[in-house]
Amino acid sequence: MTSSTITSEQPAAGAIPLIDIDAYFSRIHYEGSREPTLETLQAIHLLHPQHIPFENLNPLLGIPVKLDIDSLVSKIILKKRGGYCFEQNLLLKTVLESLGFKVKGLAARVLWNAPIDAITARGHMLLLIEIDSVQYVADVGFGGQTLTSPLVLKAGITQATPHEPYRLVPVGDEFRLEVLIRDEWRALYRFGLQEQFPVDYEVSSWYLSTHTESHFVTGLVAARVENDKRYTLRNNEFAVHHPGGNTERRRITNAGELEKILIENFRVDLPAPSDLKAVLRRIVDKPAQA
Repeated sequence: MTSSTITSEQPAAGAIPLIDIDAYFSRIHYEGSREPTLETLQAIHLLHPQHIPFENLNPLLGIPVKLDIDSLVSKIILKKRGGYCFEQNLLLKTVLESLGFKVKGLAARVLWNAPIDAITARGHMLLLIEIDSVQYVADVGFGGQTLTSPLVLKAGITQATPHEPYRLVPVGDEFRLEVLIRDEWRALYRFGLQEQFPVDYEVSSWYLSTHTESHFVTGLVAARVENDKRYTLRNNEFAVHHPGGNTERRRITNAGELEKILIENFRVDLPAPSDLKAVLRRIVDKPAQA
């Protein structure tokens, strides 16, 4: 092994890390079956993004993002924080494997707010789950448009979820995930079926959490769903999205209000670095998003 070799602290491929399932279920308020069935997956997939917010406070504050399962449990379950896609979906993957589900990690090229044929880096994580010989896509970590139900891995059909309809579009030997918003299909990301491993995610996560031009480093992002709405935050722009496309937006004008929204609407137990308030003040002073 040379000094330039990148390895992961995660267990070897095939090994399932130990996790306190009771603590995870308490975190997401789940009291249902633990059998590896589609009904169990659907229930967990709906509750996870309701109780575990998408948020990037660690990269924004210069706090390392750790992807080993002990760190994820400490941050997301015990400290009642959230995280971004790698944290969210690695935690869910470990939980599902512990319940007996057959799960693979995949990688995607994000197309949200980008040209549909853009070639972006594989900077997003999602899951492929097989139940009774049927494959499903699961993803609890795509921010303001995260799935709230698994999708059958089948192109060309519109699939209902507890929130918006989604569809998978074939693109060569890959798939493009799209969502229907205000009668318009919008692309989220494009993905293939090649299995990814913890070390693959470590590389992408390190870049996204440390590069000076990463939007996770330069700005604040948060999202959480409820049964009848989605909350999103991009810097000082707070929005509540309702079914049917109606959206309420307002600009946050002071750091105290921003902190209150993070706590009350996104249910984040805020970390306590000394520069937190200064960073939030900088965020509210950002120009409005185009």
